[in-house]
Amino acid sequence: MRIKGVRAQAVDLRRALENKPIDRPGKATSSKPKRLPPQPAARHPARWPRAMCVVDTDDGTFGCGTTIASGPVCSIINDHLADIVVGESAMATEKIYDLLIRATASYGNSGVTSHAIAAVDLALWDLKGKLLGRPVYELLGGPQKDHIPCYATGVDVEWYRDLGFSAVKLPLPFDPTDGVRGIAEAERTFAKVREQVGPDIDLMLDCWLALDVEYTVRLGTALRPYNLRWIEDYLLPEETAGFRAVRQRLPGQGLATGEHWYTTQRFAEAISGQWVDVLQPDVEWMGLTPCVHVCHMAAAAGLAFAPHGGMNTPYGQHLVFALPAATLGELGVSGKVPLAERIQLPGTAVVEDGKLVPSAEPGFGLEVDRSWLEKVAL
Repeated sequence: MRIKGVRAQAVDLRRALENKPIDRPGKATSSKPKRLPPQPAARHPARWPRAMCVVDTDDGTFGCGTTIASGPVCSIINDHLADIVVGESAMATEKIYDLLIRATASYGNSGVTSHAIAAVDLALWDLKGKLLGRPVYELLGGPQKDHIPCYATGVDVEWYRDLGFSAVKLPLPFDPTDGVRGIAEAERTFAKVREQVGPDIDLMLDCWLALDVEYTVRLGTALRPYNLRWIEDYLLPEETAGFRAVRQRLPGQGLATGEHWYTTQRFAEAISGQWVDVLQPDVEWMGLTPCVHVCHMAAAAGLAFAPHGGMNTPYGQHLVFALPAATLGELGVSGKVPLAERIQLPGTAVVEDGKLVPSAEPGFGLEVDRSWLEKVAL
């Protein structure tokens, strides 16, 4: 079966929450380090909503892949990548990914270019699963586990415990400009949370790429009594020497990063240098094909694999369900809202009692048709 068409468009996948978040007296609020620009500019301009790529075949079957930053992403796909993909076999996911990486090498295949490649790659996997009548996780080797243990990222620890999560990742609202006060506040926060949840709940810390080597080491040393499973995204993704230094100066502390690495070569470098213990590519920002490569690389090196935001979409759900090195799934949770009401892509499986099993429907199990695509298009 040959690919007939490839088209990307800006979409609005948001749906109104049926239940408003419930504020608790004294409930913690999340804030960002001062080094980061304010939202929404911290990630991408508000004028860049999400993007969806649709890949069609001659018989009318189509696959869907989503990512962020529709402004540049749609231009890259529609003006360049589409012409490369049309006419290729719908089964040739490895070949097409390699073609796209090589085609974009002249202007760089990281950042928004990687996002564009990811959207095409995800759409191709969705299409392949539909054509074969099998869920994507079966195409990757079949279910490797009965369910995916999940952790929640956010600040409402009591709510996450009520939902059955066995691990929680907290955001760090401080950076080096806060000095010793920020470290002391972080220590007080984790002392309180550890007392609140006890020793059987894993705790992690997300540092928002806002630290430097010295502050990371001081922070990690101060938080050792609270047994953090890992400290995440403490340096900018390009700080190679910094990752080496932190690894050397914080022995025994779990370290994690990777959501802003976009090539398998960068992960190979990190694995070879033993920079981190947990690799965290984002499947919507990198693509399923390279994430599978990275997961196998992690397994060969004895490292953990926990894709960034993996449980927020079917794409990460199928990836984690199928591969042995992927032992934990992340769900971003903000506001005390029933998890089923947070679903943006119809057909996305919902975390129940801290666990998740992906849809067994063909492809990624997306319950979308042409009329839905028209409805969400901007």
